[in-house]
Formats: sequence, structure tokens, C-alpha cells
Amino acid sequence: MNQLFTDKLAIAISAVCAVHCLILPFALIWVPSIASLHLDNEGFHLWMLLAVVPISIYALTTGCIQHKRYQLLILGIVGLGFLVLAILLGDFIGEFGEKGFTLFGTGLLAVGHFLNYRSCRSHKENCDCLGQ
Repeated sequence: MNQLFTDKLAIAISAVCAVHCLILPFALIWVPSIASLHLDNEGFHLWMLLAVVPISIYALTTGCIQHKRYQLLILGIVGLGFLVLAILLGDFIGEFGEKGFTLFGTGLLAVGHFLNYRSCRSHKENCDCLGQ
């Protein structure tokens, strides 16, 4: 997998996560049968985190090595930190706090991946991050 693909994948996962956080409560009201999918339990959040952590670390590290933009790696790590804290502190910060941490973390992560993607696209002539 090249860095551009993993950045796009991480942005898509962040979007799915944000939509899940914002839309699921309303979807449960409008279509109660969605509750049978168990998308509101902590297992779903853990699986999403297990998917996004390796993808994000790979893409952001690769971009950081290629373009020396360490601030994007730091932005991604902070975003991942908020996602981890949302799971670890969920019982203490409540549902509103958990959603806030999750949305803030996914936002930081998506911005980091977007800037990483743009950085690679702008240097595509002499860039190894395309995997070619």
C-alpha cells in the first residue's frame, strides 16, 4: 500500500466514525431496528480504533519521512490520543464527553491525513510516497 491510498483510507474511516457519532442516535430514533446491529457498544469503537491506528501510523510516518513535516505526524498522534482517551475515559467523561473526544480526535486525524495527502500530491514529480 502506498501512502496516498492509506491517507485516503484513514480520511474515509475518520468520516465514518464522525457520521457514526453524529447520526447513530437519530437513526435509532427513526429506524429502531438498527439497534439490533449493536453499533452503539464499545466493541465497535475498539474495532474502529484497531483499524485506524496502524493505517494512520503508517501513512503519517511515511509522509513525515518523505517530506519532513513533523507537525503532521504530531497532529495525527494527538488525534489518535484523543480517540484512545475517548475509549479509556468513556465511563468518567460520559457519553457527551466521549463523543466530543472522538469527534475532536477524528477531526485532527482527518486534517493531518488531508495535509499529508496534499503534501505528497504537490511533490509528486520527485516523491517516493506514491509507491512507484
